[in-house]
Amino acid sequence: MHHRDLTPLLRATVGFDRMMNMLDTATRLDNPTSSFPPYNIEKTEENAYRITMALAGFSESELEVTIKENSLLVTGQKSKEPDQTITYLHQGIANRSFQKNFDLADHIKVIGANFENGLLVIDLARQIPESKKPKNIPITKSGTRKSGLIDKE
Repeated sequence: MHHRDLTPLLRATVGFDRMMNMLDTATRLDNPTSSFPPYNIEKTEENAYRITMALAGFSESELEVTIKENSLLVTGQKSKEPDQTITYLHQGIANRSFQKNFDLADHIKVIGANFENGLLVIDLARQIPESKKPKNIPITKSGTRKSGLIDKE
């Protein structure tokens, strides 16, 4: 397995370490369980997103959705004791515990989560604070200055 060393890029950047970690994680393919459980990521509106996870065999009490900083963690914990009364002729439904981590972009907030018919739906929205939105700066005539500017003469 090839592993790329991103150290030279980290030396030339300040404050982009989270982005470099995401890039490093995205290039690793050595985790065979990364495709379980199956999920979709949709863009439902200009600033709205939805993650839908197929969780057949799980109940609401076995699921947990946690957000910490810019990371969304979905955990499914199946009970430890298997049902001894069932003899499977074919077992196609995965009955195992999982942890799925989603790295969220800045200003993405979790709006809510809903579990129905074996699908966990997590709604997200980009909520940019007013201080981060673009602002138009008025242009004044030459010779007039806005108060509050420091003149070094």
